[in-house]
Amino acid sequence: MPNFIGKRNIFLIISGLLVIGSILSLTIFGLKSGIDFSAGSSLTVKFDIAPALADLNAKMRDLGHPEAVIQETGSGDFIIHLSVVTDAQKNSLETGLETSFGALTEEGFESIDPTIAGDTRKIAAGAIALAAVGILLYLTYAFRRMPKPLHYGTGAVIALIHDVIVVLGIFAILASVFHWEIDLVFVIGILAVLGYTVNNTVVIYDRIRENVLRGVAPTFEATVNRSVVETVVRSMNTSFTTIIAVLALMLFVGATVENLAIVMFIGILVGTYDSLFVAPAILVIWDNFDKRRLAPRVSRAGT
Repeated sequence: MPNFIGKRNIFLIISGLLVIGSILSLTIFGLKSGIDFSAGSSLTVKFDIAPALADLNAKMRDLGHPEAVIQETGSGDFIIHLSVVTDAQKNSLETGLETSFGALTEEGFESIDPTIAGDTRKIAAGAIALAAVGILLYLTYAFRRMPKPLHYGTGAVIALIHDVIVVLGIFAILASVFHWEIDLVFVIGILAVLGYTVNNTVVIYDRIRENVLRGVAPTFEATVNRSVVETVVRSMNTSFTTIIAVLALMLFVGATVENLAIVMFIGILVGTYDSLFVAPAILVIWDNFDKRRLAPRVSRAGT
């Protein structure tokens, strides 16, 4: 039988490097807020004859919008991110573009003022924090019949934090290359990753609970390792089938769900890894720590 838990230090080192690299990535590249969080306007247009992206950028500067960030989608649309513009300014902008590049069709337009953007930031941060606290409380309650139920809830939350940091770090690198912005869809993707990871972790924790109650191994560490071995194929198969669905979103739906698909793709890969090799290892490390801490007291009580 593979000894995954026996190699826990290797997995923890890998996770540590991923987290450190992600924090460095966030520090160096940062995340660029979309209009949902920083206010602004977003205009989506399709030209009858699509211009070159460089020409479109130059024209936007000529039209008095040097701040514009233009994203070309796989379906041939151009998403133009701007500072807040009025309907009149938008119409003037479209007229200017049509004069240079020919007929265009407006596929979408949205504008968000700073007050709404500020409220959105607070709501998004609160939703993620509330989700983490809720998961901690729920798992602690769900495993209340086990010794040390807090270990299970805490282990799952540490895995969630690990996932969020790594997803943000990798997204920061990709965003710096492709000029992606974080928006509400991105937050939905993060919450979906939290849900997926906790589901995967609970499956493994449940198997640990069953095996502990059945007494299938002489030590807790051996029981955890056996539980991981028994669930590893199922977890990877579930992740593989989910990734196929996410790839379909990335390839066929387009830019409107691009952030969601990218975040979920990264999150599923990272979440599968830490659900199998990090969250169970935390239980073993914490249990061993408790035993070493309590050993002197047991020894004194026996003498």
